[in-house]
Amino acid sequence: MKHKIRKKTLEDLEFPTVLKQISSRCATTPGKVAALALVPYGEREAIQTSLGQTSEYLSSFTTDNRIPAHGFDEINAELRLLAIENTTLEIQGFRRIASLCAVVADQKKFFKKFKEYYPLLHGLSLSVEEDTEVAAMIEGVIDRFGEVRDDASEALGRIRRQMQTVKSQINQSFVSALQSGQASDYLDEIRESVVENRRVLAVRSMYRKKVKGRVMGTSKTGSIVY
Repeated sequence: MKHKIRKKTLEDLEFPTVLKQISSRCATTPGKVAALALVPYGEREAIQTSLGQTSEYLSSFTTDNRIPAHGFDEINAELRLLAIENTTLEIQGFRRIASLCAVVADQKKFFKKFKEYYPLLHGLSLSVEEDTEVAAMIEGVIDRFGEVRDDASEALGRIRRQMQTVKSQINQSFVSALQSGQASDYLDEIRESVVENRRVLAVRSMYRKKVKGRVMGTSKTGSIVY
């Protein structure tokens, strides 16, 4: 039933101001929009249910059966992208989706276990659909550090093994050049450095033509060639 309070009366009661204060405390954009769209209840039963739910929520702060963390990031952008054929999501997008699925699962599990303490919130949780399959699929590909797992696909696993082999060969080649340059006394006392995220030999400028390789830079004094 729609409430019968006139708009002018709500304005006199500063109801819109209250909504703005509530909205400012919401973490997500959909939450802020929903808060601003709130209207007074039109039925006593709905008021009593809402007050009961609020009472149950507040009581969790003073009991041992505290409601688990239930914050989450909005996934509206990810859902819009998923509706586009052949689109791709960033890793963080997948993690937000998995996190939201986990929050829903935790809440439903908690309220089912403690439904005697939170009967109204348990009833509310029944209307929320749980999807553990999506979270499991995402977690099977992306680890808890936000990295794609090596076994996410057979092709990826093969490529990463090949890359590791190449990196190992490059490292062995560098170590060999380092030892050779040091034995020939071509290197500065610092021996090596890092330029553009690459290990480079610190060659004395007078011996630059004695060492094979591409010049990556020089020291400020010009005495060392990398």
